[in-house]
Amino acid sequence: MADKEWQGPLEQIDEYRWRIPRSYRDDMRTDCIVYGSETLVQQMRKDNALEQLVNVATLPGIVGNALVMPDAHWGYGFPIGGVAAFDAVEGIISPGGVGYDINCGVRLLRTDLTKDDVLPKIETLVNQLFHAVPSGTGSEGVLKLSDSELEEVAHDGAEWALRKGMGMETDAARMEANGRLPSDPSYISKRARERGRPQIGTLGSGNHFLEVQVVDTVYDEKIARAFGIEQVGQITVMVHCGSRGFGHQVCTDFLEVMQRAVQKYGISLPDRQLACCPVASEEAAQYLKSMNCAANYAWANRQVIIHNVRRAFERVFGKSSEALGMRMVYDVAHNIAKFEEYEIDGVKRKVIVHRKGATRAFGPGNPEINEVYRGVGQPVIVPGDMGTYSYLLAGTQTAEQQSFGSTCHGAGRQLSRHAALKRAKGSDLIKSLKDQGIVLKAREHRTVAEEAPYAYKDVSEVVDSCHGAGIAVKVARLRPIGVVKG
Repeated sequence: MADKEWQGPLEQIDEYRWRIPRSYRDDMRTDCIVYGSETLVQQMRKDNALEQLVNVATLPGIVGNALVMPDAHWGYGFPIGGVAAFDAVEGIISPGGVGYDINCGVRLLRTDLTKDDVLPKIETLVNQLFHAVPSGTGSEGVLKLSDSELEEVAHDGAEWALRKGMGMETDAARMEANGRLPSDPSYISKRARERGRPQIGTLGSGNHFLEVQVVDTVYDEKIARAFGIEQVGQITVMVHCGSRGFGHQVCTDFLEVMQRAVQKYGISLPDRQLACCPVASEEAAQYLKSMNCAANYAWANRQVIIHNVRRAFERVFGKSSEALGMRMVYDVAHNIAKFEEYEIDGVKRKVIVHRKGATRAFGPGNPEINEVYRGVGQPVIVPGDMGTYSYLLAGTQTAEQQSFGSTCHGAGRQLSRHAALKRAKGSDLIKSLKDQGIVLKAREHRTVAEEAPYAYKDVSEVVDSCHGAGIAVKVARLRPIGVVKG
């Protein structure tokens, strides 16, 4: 983290966009565009995120601008909230542009239940969910995979869980990439396999969570109905987690590969955390296939979690999940690199888009969106903090034109975990949330303190910035009433 405010140039383009010009540093290959209100941009100045964005703008083969979303903060190599596209032939790929938690993402279920149905049973429901979905650092699930089963998960993604009866027939069509990317488990290390086998179906710790929420506000009734959100007071369920120790180890393993590749290919970097290799190289092919294995693991992980969530609801309410209307709205990845095509300077180009703490936000008509939502745009799920709100948005054609089809992924931290921990006790926060009508069940009080609401930026201001810039459209606001954390 920077120990003083960033002093570089920021030129205001409009209310929600700012430019760091290429002239700021001699090694920059392009401009940087910063999304956010004036308040959020001033918050970004307080850590190293903007200088990290400038570093990204120096990487070989970058196409268009280097971008950062309104929830941006300091990360490993790339800023969290960073988006960058590189030429599919002459560009690079960097694990730092994806992050350690590959395919950390969010899944949202809608239900036919209302607040009046759930509030009398909320404590029982949260306890059931807490026991149904293991959480916490190093948590292990009921399923213990053999090595061959782990390879199936890494290859087939959510389809693996669906084949085993863990889900509804309509689930796969409501996931980015249908919950599966082309992969090859043969490059996965022994250590990654060891870490991945016991953790399928688990939340983990940190900012990962499972929430029971109530629809608080509907902004766009037409899109909301298309997403299955019919009324204020409707109950939803949100899950935020990723590829656990499996994905972390894949990233760790390939950062070592990339450090060697930097030397091999003579790549000059302003920060060694940006270790990368040419996208056309063998190292890149191996990383992409392995990254996709971790992405598939994450989709399978969230699928198993949702299966267990549905079973918990069935036990509490005495009806099948089908009768309760527990259908998926969508599942989005927000730590991933993918090949996509965009029109840049009047020419359609294939690029590899790195999204690190950013959500894909394709607009109406995009063929990459499943037919279920193609008419209204891709659902975008934006979790906030456990004391305020989360949001359901829709992608836009403006996002495809301006931000490589990307928008924010959450509230974004404004306090480090250490700073948040010093400020409050987890037990005090649990009581405070209960006073607000939010039942919280957590494995560790330390995690609660680290994830306190004040540790995060104002998610409403983040979302308003994206809406104002046109890179997402507000659809509905969701308020937590029950939270499970590690």
